[in-house]
Amino acid sequence: MDIGTLRGLGTALVFVAFIGVVLWAYSSKRKKSFDEAANLPFADETDAKKRDEEASRSKK
Repeated sequence: MDIGTLRGLGTALVFVAFIGVVLWAYSSKRKKSFDEAANLPFADETDAKKRDEEASRSKK
């Protein structure tokens, strides 16, 4: 195996990982959680506490 083959395999591996991240990021299953995360800077502190309490209750 020469260095060119190793570089080619490394490039292919990184490309596959990149495609995986893109598919994960644009998945419709993740849209709701991404929208919530995008709006966190605009949320009031009391709203955040209520949301955290509801989330901890739903996990139990």
